[in-house]
Amino acid sequence: MTSARFEKLSTLIVSLSRPQLKNRIRKFKGGFKLDFTDSYLEKLSVDRLRHILLAAMLTRK
Repeated sequence: MTSARFEKLSTLIVSLSRPQLKNRIRKFKGGFKLDFTDSYLEKLSVDRLRHILLAAMLTRK
């Protein structure tokens, strides 16, 4: 992944609201499944949700 692509992806993820982050994590499509319960996601900070989504998207690429 190029640094420009990483920057674009990071900017997108930072702009997402908590509900949008949770929705993207729940509906993530990649070579692996993210299996988090709603109650678990609800307990996480927005920064942690962003971290999970970014890591999943980087791993998928």
